[in-house]
Amino acid sequence: MRRPWLRASSALFAIAWGGNHFTPLLHLYEVNFHYSVLAVDVFLGTYVAGLVPGLLLGGALSDRHGRRPLVLAGVLLSAAASIVLAVGSASAVAMCGGRFLAGASVGVAMSVGTSWVKELSGPRFDPTLAPEGSSAAGARRPALALTLGFGLGAGVAGSLAQWGPLPSVLPYAVHVVLALASLALVASVPETKSAGGSRSSRGLWDDLRVPLVGHERFVRVVVPGAPWIFATAGIGYAVIPLLEAPVVGRWALAYATGLTVLTLGVGAVVQPFVPRINALTHGRAGVAGLAAMLVGLLAAAGNAVVLSPWLGALAAAILGAAYGTCLVSGLGEVQSIAGPDDLAGLTGVYYSLSYLGFLLPIVLAGLAGFAPYAVLLLVVAAVCLACLVAVARGIRSTAA
Repeated sequence: MRRPWLRASSALFAIAWGGNHFTPLLHLYEVNFHYSVLAVDVFLGTYVAGLVPGLLLGGALSDRHGRRPLVLAGVLLSAAASIVLAVGSASAVAMCGGRFLAGASVGVAMSVGTSWVKELSGPRFDPTLAPEGSSAAGARRPALALTLGFGLGAGVAGSLAQWGPLPSVLPYAVHVVLALASLALVASVPETKSAGGSRSSRGLWDDLRVPLVGHERFVRVVVPGAPWIFATAGIGYAVIPLLEAPVVGRWALAYATGLTVLTLGVGAVVQPFVPRINALTHGRAGVAGLAAMLVGLLAAAGNAVVLSPWLGALAAAILGAAYGTCLVSGLGEVQSIAGPDDLAGLTGVYYSLSYLGFLLPIVLAGLAGFAPYAVLLLVVAAVCLACLVAVARGIRSTAA
């Protein structure tokens, strides 16, 4: 494996695997360990609580100490999270701690790892890549590595939990082995960011400031679209399986696993085609992604009425396509705005905004006592339409 970007991507893959293999096991913890729905929601929330500092601190620290040490630390955090979750299944405190560590590790992967793979996709480290293709590859490669990790991690964990022995331990053991294997690959990847540099004399608080968050293109194009990335993905592999659970019965865990793999798998398949979509739409791939999200949300709302596992799967697939399109499109926007000293920080802000959407299934669960899911999803679709219009106007008003 000579290409350094591919070895670095193995760390993103392993960390993403550890970030999402918990999702299809939610029903397992409710049934086997008698956790309430609220408790499981808290586990999800602590993941986001760990994610944000990982995103924001990781970028600043990597500017001081380099990309590789932070990514290696992220892989170790990811393995530690799985160990805590494996041995602490019966303890809510341990579950929260493990999920916090998992979130922090994913934050590092998304901010530092994404920047590292982008830099390794430049002509200096990948001479086989044409100069005009390095920009697209710098957005596509890390996004694909993360999406594959999220999807396969959930697929393998859910399958092991449904049909394998030790369902609350074996999925995490597999991930620990995978994480340790990625360490061996990443250790020899060249550094792209020299330690210290122009920021060595500044305080960490100064490094945490990202002035480019006020960039007009970021505010008007990236911000309105970012939260929908994980909002609609969450609906695909969290809300739809929840609604279908009474219909699929004892296959609830397998169905949830299947929808997770389907949502993220379609997202992975779409990502290599985003540059082509962007060209065909004259730089409006983000608008196309939001349009697909709108269609997927309407399908999910319809499924909330009829409760068809097949319609639920179709809605999840559409949402997955939207997820993949918007993820790569938004990351490309960030990388075109940021310079070398701001790339990790602005990427961290971008992913922090995108993960706000991960809380949408929790919000919908809290509102379900006041309105049926079909109505709530239609309201979400209306908000998505408003954001689609805002992004389209932002692209037009900020065009060079």
